[in-house]
Amino acid sequence: MRGLAALAVAGVLLTAGCASPGAPDSVTLDVSAAASLKKGFTAIADEFARQHEGVTVRLSFDGSSTLANRILQGAPADVFAGADEQSMTKLGELAIDPKTFATNTLVIVTAPGNPKNVNSFADLNKPDVTTVFCQSAQPCGAATEVVEQNTGITIDAASEEQSVSAVLTKVATGQADAGVVYVTDAKAAGDEVSTVTDPAFAAVVNSYPIATLEASAEAALGEEFVAMVLGLDGQKILREAGFGAP
Repeated sequence: MRGLAALAVAGVLLTAGCASPGAPDSVTLDVSAAASLKKGFTAIADEFARQHEGVTVRLSFDGSSTLANRILQGAPADVFAGADEQSMTKLGELAIDPKTFATNTLVIVTAPGNPKNVNSFADLNKPDVTTVFCQSAQPCGAATEVVEQNTGITIDAASEEQSVSAVLTKVATGQADAGVVYVTDAKAAGDEVSTVTDPAFAAVVNSYPIATLEASAEAALGEEFVAMVLGLDGQKILREAGFGAP
């Protein structure tokens, strides 16, 4: 009997040792966000994880339309943040109570020093300037099309990229002479590019919506993340990244 009792006590101690009492459960929050949000949302996710012990924020960045399509096809996501209202609308009832949290405008980026002397939107049509845009299905591409319509100037782009970050990369690496991106992307690139503004850009403002998703396994945590984005901490980070107020 004593031997059986000893074995039972040993079993309890072993089980307790494996359970590691007091250790927080690990939870992953999946956030899908527009490519232009990479810098701001990475900082927000770090702050959120710091304030929520045991929580890991898994970020997925790409073109807003691409992310929305993935979610519709069943990709895991607790929160979606897009670069335009159309991408959020695409999700329909899957998006719960979307709210605008930031705004953004376009800017032209060129190689450092602007060697091709691009000084306006019209200059993107210079014969010696290779220009890249976002695909029209993406918010940055749709906004660029509105600028074309407003100005009556159609730009003959060498390629149309899947995300604004892809446009920026092509210009920063010398694969293109110029591209149209968001102000925030140009700011994040720093000395890798030069920027050129055009008065026509001021009339085209992208509003960024955010929402938790109906199929979320971490709905309450997702709501807390949205609250941080809309709150003082998140808004401060977004202003520092160059985004405009909602």
